[in-house]
This record gives sequence, structure tokens and C-alpha cells, in this order.
Amino acid sequence: MGTADNQIRAGGGRVDPEPPEYWRYTLHLDSLAAAPDEATEAERMAAVLRDPDRVMAESAVVTHLDRRAAQLLADERFRDWARAVGAVLDGRAFPVVRLREWTLLKSVHQGEPWSVAELSGASDWCQRTAVALLTSYEALGLLAEAGRTRRVRNAAAQRLVRRPAL
Repeated sequence: MGTADNQIRAGGGRVDPEPPEYWRYTLHLDSLAAAPDEATEAERMAAVLRDPDRVMAESAVVTHLDRRAAQLLADERFRDWARAVGAVLDGRAFPVVRLREWTLLKSVHQGEPWSVAELSGASDWCQRTAVALLTSYEALGLLAEAGRTRRVRNAAAQRLVRRPAL
């Protein structure tokens, strides 16, 4: 259907090809990315989660969580950031799980204590991300043996094969 068809169906007026949710999503991401500190970031995250479109709002928050957590994975500020933003995620199951999985990845990455059960029971996303980001031989070995999917198991096994000799 061409532009003329869209205008005819809309009574001759211009039809915006992008829904308002797309623009709000983009504005939310820009606002979150520009937060100068953890407190402001948490306040802005709470504001985003008050958007009437719950699915879009949670999607924007999770996208931001993914971007920010990846930046902070090797940073000592990660724990303070996770506490600050975690406080505003109450009642939002998917963002809470994603933040918990990033915290697990942080523990494995930093050589801190982590649970075999938690990593082996983590989501496909978490396990794929672990294989892509982590260098822990223990974690990669676990995922090569007991990853949830063949894709995870194969990728982990390949990472182990390519590891540098000690």
C-alpha cells in the first residue's frame, strides 16, 4: 500500500508511520542514558515505569539496564547502581529478573561467589550473554556441560577450546 493509499484511508491527512509508543520509547532511553548519577537514573527509571504503556515502559527500562550493566560489569560502582535501580523495579517481574541476572554475571565476571544452580537455571538470554562476555573457565565449563540450549552448550565449548594456554 502506497503513501496515497494511507492518506486516502486517513481522510486525506498524513499518517505517521511510527506509533507514539516508538517516540516515547526513544525519549525514555535518551532520558535514562543522560542521567548524571545513580539517584537521578533511578528517579527517571521510576518515571518511565509510570508510562501508561506498561509493556513499552518495561522494554525501555530493560534495554537501558542491558546497556548500563554491560558498561558497569567490570566497575566497582555496579553494586551501588544495582541497588539504586533495583529499588524502583518492585512489582515488575521481567526487569527484576534481568537485573538479578546481570548481578549474577557480575559475580562470575569478578570472581566472586556464585551459585552453579543459579547459572544453570538462568534464562537462555543470561546463558548466551555469559558465554559471550565471561572468561571464567568454571562458568564456561558448566555451560558447555549443562547449558539450557544446544546453542549455549556449543558456544561455551568453543570458547573453552579457544582459551589461551596457561
